[in-house]
Amino acid sequence: MRDVEVIHEIEAVMAEEDQLYQRAEGGHGLTAEERERMQALQAHLDQCWDLLRQRRARREFGEDPDQAAVRPVDVVEHYRQ
Repeated sequence: MRDVEVIHEIEAVMAEEDQLYQRAEGGHGLTAEERERMQALQAHLDQCWDLLRQRRARREFGEDPDQAAVRPVDVVEHYRQ
């Protein structure tokens, strides 16, 4: 996945996340299914950002960015921001 594709994925995930936040703020709250979806979106977003950082770091150090790989959720969720 190229950088631009990762960025588009981040934008799509953020858009869906924003829709859920708007629904929650609209006084309707979120269903259990929507809360679960929100958690999945946040985990996927962490993975996308991690992949983009990996690609940029590899490029910066003269390595092939295409060798970057999506890391498991349990790995990327515990990174400090």
